[in-house]
Amino acid sequence: MIQRIQTVWLFLSALFAALTYKFPFYTGNVINKENVQVYEKLVASSSFLVLIFTAAVVGGTIYTIFIYKNRKQQIWLTVASAGLSIINIILYFSELTKFISGNMALTSVFALAIPVFLLLAINGIWKDEKLVKSLDRLR
Repeated sequence: MIQRIQTVWLFLSALFAALTYKFPFYTGNVINKENVQVYEKLVASSSFLVLIFTAAVVGGTIYTIFIYKNRKQQIWLTVASAGLSIINIILYFSELTKFISGNMALTSVFALAIPVFLLLAINGIWKDEKLVKSLDRLR
């Protein structure tokens, strides 16, 4: 399991998705209910939808690591996790409308790197599948 490079990519994507709960995607000023500007950080737990999608990406990716014997299912779950992570990034950007001023945090790279790692994992799983099929032909 650990000898396969896609396990590393899947682990990194799960780790980065989990880190988005702690580290901000965006920081800036928001007007609260009392019409006062408040400094706020946009993290994964700031919005219910972002929270759910991030949890789905973390859970799906961790589950995908342990089904290494079923490569076809592993590919489909990794593709689904990649789609969820892209939707998650879109949700992050839709949450930016609440801010009146601010900046992207340096740690927003965590959220943006998740689909990249998942695509690298898909590539590794696909190469393994091709290798197994080619070895089956030789028998």
